[in-house]
Amino acid sequence: MFSKSKINDPAPGKPAESGAPAKSDAPSAPKKDFQASTPKAKPPASVLSSDLTITGNVKTSGDIQIEGQVDGDIRAHLLTVGEGATVRGECIADDVVVNGRVVGRVRGLKVRLTSTARVEGDIIHKTIAIESGAHFEGSVQRQDDPLNSGASKSTPKMSEAPKG
Repeated sequence: MFSKSKINDPAPGKPAESGAPAKSDAPSAPKKDFQASTPKAKPPASVLSSDLTITGNVKTSGDIQIEGQVDGDIRAHLLTVGEGATVRGECIADDVVVNGRVVGRVRGLKVRLTSTARVEGDIIHKTIAIESGAHFEGSVQRQDDPLNSGASKSTPKMSEAPKG
């Protein structure tokens, strides 16, 4: 005789407004804002092979390994200059490892010249390591922020003022 009206039923997926808890056999679904997953693997370094010559600037937010020749500036997260490689231009990276030849300025938070390195140019760094046997011609300057392009024109701090 009487039938239940659908006007008072809660919308699908919403709990009833009465004091009784909503019935649900399925576990609550996780929010889409966060999905638990394994961290993404770091992509491998891009490699510019020994038979490749690039004329122009190279820029990446990842890692790059130079085995050929680059006539231009390079900006990367990790830059590795291979033993047979030659870079003629500015090298800017968080980490710079030079095994080959660089003709130009090197800027990096961590700069490492291995025993086979040949660098002709200034090095601006936060930390530096020069192995025995490396050839280097230029100046070395420590800065807290060597990646800042205007940093070379900044004045030294009082604690870094030359003695004399």
